[in-house]
Amino acid sequence: MQPLADLEIGVMFWAGRDPLATVREIKSFGVRSGQLGIAGDTPLAGAAAAWRSALQSEEFTLVTAFCAYIGEDYADIPTVQRTVGFIPPATREEREQRTYEVSGFAAELGVPGVACHIGFVPEDKNAADYVAVRAMVRRVCDYCARHNQTFALETGQEPAGVLLNFLRDVERPNLKINFDPANMILYGTGDPIEAVGMLAGELVSVHCKDGDWPPMGVPGALGAERPLGAGSVGMANFIATLKEIGYRGTLNIEREGQSPEQWRQDVRMAVDLLKRLR
Repeated sequence: MQPLADLEIGVMFWAGRDPLATVREIKSFGVRSGQLGIAGDTPLAGAAAAWRSALQSEEFTLVTAFCAYIGEDYADIPTVQRTVGFIPPATREEREQRTYEVSGFAAELGVPGVACHIGFVPEDKNAADYVAVRAMVRRVCDYCARHNQTFALETGQEPAGVLLNFLRDVERPNLKINFDPANMILYGTGDPIEAVGMLAGELVSVHCKDGDWPPMGVPGALGAERPLGAGSVGMANFIATLKEIGYRGTLNIEREGQSPEQWRQDVRMAVDLLKRLR
């Protein structure tokens, strides 16, 4: 794959359709890199050859393979706590094995990073879930290291300080952060500009996503995602802060929960906005 520029614009998109048609559609937005989301029920056995051929023929670079898992539900904060990532005990073993499968698939494509939401990290280091998830993340990091990959945790479901303390406690050099500024707002966990400064040394990738704070007086509600530039993140300030902290990676547009045509329209607008801000 071709070398990417500093702050290269990319798009987060999902596997599941024909690889060549998918990559060509993403390239039509004027980008040449991105992150590939892999749903928990997406078959991966034997899939790497077609993806590798599509990426090579289109000269498109994947920087991250993003794991999602069967049974995850983002309806509201209590539902996220019960269903998402590595925190729910009943699904840990299945999701650990799936993460290994995604890592192996990504390695076949030459993708240098794997990422996911691991769920709400408890603040109490002595909590049973904290101890079990820390051990699991260590195993996942060690597995990814065999493929020379980073393993990145998505931000948002806990304050930046809790996440940073967890990273330090795991003690794995390839454990990093995929920073999503909108998630800090959607979950009400902190100011994203302040958080990105706190986590600066651990960022390996970022999402460019926007949103508004949770509604007042509605316990457990999530905020609403918005088109890039239309929410509360302050994208100009976010991009300027990334430059200030010396971030050199890609700017990956993520837009969720839209019809296919609305998604395409919002991604095009996001590409144009980032070109101006970058």
